Amino acid sequence: MNIQLSNPIVSTDWLQENFHATNLVILNGTIPKVIGEASSETQQITSARFFDIKKVFSVSNAPFPNTMVDVVTFTQKAQELGINKDSAIIVYDELGIYVAPRVWYMFKAMGFENIAVLDGGFPLWKAKGYLCEEKRVYNGEKGDFEGKDRLELFRNYEGMLQEIQNESSLILDARSSARFTGKVPEPRKGLRSGQIPTSKNLPYTELLLNNQLKSKSEIKAIFESLQTDKKEFVFSCGSGITACILALAAEYSGNTNYSVYDGSWTEWGSLYQ
Repeated sequence: MNIQLSNPIVSTDWLQENFHATNLVILNGTIPKVIGEASSETQQITSARFFDIKKVFSVSNAPFPNTMVDVVTFTQKAQELGINKDSAIIVYDELGIYVAPRVWYMFKAMGFENIAVLDGGFPLWKAKGYLCEEKRVYNGEKGDFEGKDRLELFRNYEGMLQEIQNESSLILDARSSARFTGKVPEPRKGLRSGQIPTSKNLPYTELLLNNQLKSKSEIKAIFESLQTDKKEFVFSCGSGITACILALAAEYSGNTNYSVYDGSWTEWGSLYQ
């Protein structure tokens, strides 16, 4: 039985119930939350495949971290993970909800919509006693995935120079309030503190409760309290990861008019004078 996903998030119970769907692909998108920290998790959801943002799905030697790759590269690497045109992808990470929304958003920027984030991620899956196994490298068949260029879903530096002049859009920064206001230094050595002109702060943690997204009504109320007369959201963060949590929450609550600043503060703080 093939499944078609109608929601950008699914519960652990849903995944357990649909675990044997013929087109199901489970991706582990985990990257270390703290720079230099290695993951100590030795297990994964059974049959999961590791989606390596840092070493495979980001531009190597790019001046800024996590830079989105081009369509050809993404297509090739997704095929090597056995992903097909008709796959139904569930992506999770080992911190609950942290990196998985970035993977979800990257696929959206490739024109692929049949993907959802596992609400609560691996911690909740494991806590419920659902199927786990020792981590292993995917060695299966190559897929026939084909990416389509929707990279306009990502903003670049030049685009952000226009966005700060755009009165119809609102830039929301997902970093903590202490980082947004410069009360604590940026974790990346040599990167100055600050914020993008005209931006407002919406720490991604305000959209989560116990490593799960808050309810649709709660999220909708949060966005409505910030949007005022603006028509579009542009999400930013430190390096383009947690901004995608805001994008996921917006999509989940019914707001589809948004984009993500790929380079985020790491790029802006380095280039803007």
